[in-house]
Amino acid sequence: MKLLIGSQNKAKQDEHKKILLKLAKKYKISLQVVFPQDLGITDEPEETGSTIEENALIKAKYYFEKSGLPTIADDGSFEIDALGGLPGVQAKYWSGPTLDDSKIIAKTILELARFKTKKERTARLKICLIYYDGKSTISEIESIEGHIAFKPSKKQILGFPYRALLIVDHVEKYYDELTTSEHERFNHREKALKKLIRKMPLAV
Repeated sequence: MKLLIGSQNKAKQDEHKKILLKLAKKYKISLQVVFPQDLGITDEPEETGSTIEENALIKAKYYFEKSGLPTIADDGSFEIDALGGLPGVQAKYWSGPTLDDSKIIAKTILELARFKTKKERTARLKICLIYYDGKSTISEIESIEGHIAFKPSKKQILGFPYRALLIVDHVEKYYDELTTSEHERFNHREKALKKLIRKMPLAV
């Protein structure tokens, strides 16, 4: 089964591939993961949805129509309770259109500066994954809860700025500093993919 990951984000691509190949091995699925650049697709759809579900579906349909391949796409949000859920679905553009991780981190820290306690700084990363093949549309939503640190982790993954700020509930560690086993337990993309892959046609 050849599966396209509908994203131009290198960090997302790497994480999707790593998780999917691990799950394919577990469920004994013959799976080839490909990316838009492998097919010469360099453009991206305009994300006009008002929710992560709408944006994930826009991307999944767009890349399917471009490639003709079954596609998994996702969209995420970062919800800060003290700010009424902001930046929400616009998390990627929190600091403007440049999509600069350091600017996103700096803006988030600035916006939370007046909130001094852990209870005031609660937040969550939320993700919606959608599988689309022209016939079937399957979606899964997962989240990871925590609170925002006063300074970013020293171990940052390019393309995932909010992970450098989120202290994960129950383990009290930066998301970026979770161990492999902790990732398997808390990673919201992995939790969603585990559910999604079991529902995909011809998967298991």
